[in-house]
Order: sequence, then C-alpha cells, then structure tokens
Amino acid sequence: MKKIGIIGSGTWGTALAKLLCENGHEITLWSAIKSEVENLVSTHIHPNLPQIVLPTEIQFTTDIEKTCKEKDFVICAVPSVYVRSSIHLAVPFIEKNTIVISVTKGIEENSLLTMTEVISDELEKAGKHLPIAALSGPTHAEEVAAGLATTIVAASENLSIARQIKAVFNNSYFKVFGTTDRRGVELCGALKNIIALAAGISDGLGYGDNAKAAVITRGMAEVSYLGTRMGCVQHTFFGLSGIGDMIVTATSRHSRNNNAGRLIGSGMPVDEAIKKIGMVVEGINVLPAAMELERKLGVQLPIIDAVNDVVNNRASVQTVAKNLLAKPATREFRT
Repeated sequence: MKKIGIIGSGTWGTALAKLLCENGHEITLWSAIKSEVENLVSTHIHPNLPQIVLPTEIQFTTDIEKTCKEKDFVICAVPSVYVRSSIHLAVPFIEKNTIVISVTKGIEENSLLTMTEVISDELEKAGKHLPIAALSGPTHAEEVAAGLATTIVAASENLSIARQIKAVFNNSYFKVFGTTDRRGVELCGALKNIIALAAGISDGLGYGDNAKAAVITRGMAEVSYLGTRMGCVQHTFFGLSGIGDMIVTATSRHSRNNNAGRLIGSGMPVDEAIKKIGMVVEGINVLPAAMELERKLGVQLPIIDAVNDVVNNRASVQTVAKNLLAKPATREFRT
C-alpha cells in the first residue's frame, strides 16, 4: 500500500482517486473549495460523475499539508492555469522521497513551460529536487471511473520512476506504458486539445467524416512538426499519448474541447460555448502558448492558426474555414 495525495478534485483527479483506492492505496483528495469537499464527504458522488459512487476510504480535504505530507506520491490534477499556484502551496509539505506526477495537460502561457517543468521550477525555488513524471494518454475520466479498458503513458527521464508508477496504477482495466520522452508526451497532451477544437468546429459547420479525418491527421502532423523542432522523439506523436489521445479527444462525446468546438462551429459565441460546457476547455487556454511557440520556432501551423483566429481574434468561422480550404496542397510530409 502506498500513501498518495491528489491535488485537484475535478473529474480526472477524482477518477484516479477511485482507481488508486480500489488498487489498495491510501488516498487523500484535495480541493481548495470547501463546499466541494463537504459535498464529496456527504455524498461520495462527484457532481460531474453522477453515476459513480466513490469508495468511502478516500479522504477528502481542503488541507494541503495533509494531502502532501508523508506521501509516496503526490499527483497534480488541477487545470493548467492553477498548476503553479497549487504546487506553490504544496511545496513546503512535499518531502524528499516523494514522486510527483502531473496529470494536467497544458503549457504555461508566459514561460512556455510544460506542466512538469512548472512543477520542477516551483520545487527548485524551494531547494527541492524530486523525481517528476507526466501521466498522459487517451483517457476520459468518465470511462476510467466506470472501470472501462484504458491505456496511458508514464513519462520520466528515469524509467525506474515510470516502472514505480506502473506498479501503483496498473490493474485489470488500466494499463501504463513507459517512455523517457516527457516533453513530447506533454506537448501531445496540450496541443491535441486545439486540434480537438478544430474537429468540433468542423462538425459544427456541418462537414462530414472526411473533413474530420483531415483535421485530425493534418493537425497531428502540425503537433509532430512543432514537437520534433523542440527536440522531442517523433515516435511519441504516433503513440498512445499522441495520435491515441488525439483520436479520443477529437471524436468523443466526453470531450470538452470537441464539444466546445462543435458549439462554436454551429455559431455560438466563444464565451457562451465555454459557459455551456461548464468545465475548463484546455484547448482555449493553451492557444496563446502555441502561437508563441510557432513564432519563436518559425514554423507554420495552419490549423492551429485557424482555431486561434476564431477563438481569440473572433474571426468568422465560415471565413476561416473557407480560407483554410483554399490553401494550396503541398507535399504531405515535411522534411
């Protein structure tokens, strides 16, 4: 049995808390919002996972010290915009033998750091140098909470850390693969959300499966091209954390990004679409960082540019789609 603290009681953090508790581990689940904790304590049901009854053994708390102190693992599961502030609160209580895992998908806007890099930055400011890993892949919280078959990737420069994560998470329906390409895994997890928005916009415009397939494959090519320019391993982009996560996020009814894109494509203003989704739409949050990476590396990412024009420049969806389709076809693969 391991002692595990989870920072963040959204659907993903809660689904992982259930899985890990059922694997026999001692789980403490943290939220900064007192009313959320009170509801979880009294009902053992997450409002966005209403069909799932959570194990009574899970400890729910607003106490960050209780969540992080004397833990074998600390998992960061808050939305990307809250990772730095949440980890800053946690750092004083994370001890030297703890493994820190990020399950958040995003890139910090100003620093352009991935989530594990943000966590490392905060730890190092406090003089702490701890093992950090990313856990990412084609994983909807709703399906993991329901015990449906799922695969995921543990990414750490030290494969022994990935093996320890496997030992904690693996069970009959949840399988963890390992890799050393942590940055590649995190870039996939962050940028595929933008492509999922594009796929949803395509649906909202009334385009068919042909167009969606083109958006997904050409979008993955853009993510891969950017990632390899940043020194990532190309194979990563065509594995579980790359094309696997892209498929599930760009096609599923569970996907916030795909659903938000569909609303935007059908004519709903961006702010209204976000409000209707009711949860964080990470593809919108990561757009500024994606645009800055494109500028710094001098690459062309037409699908990502098109989504940014719609979301941040409030361009007409129909006009942006027409202009994208009007671009000349070139060689399929860039060298």
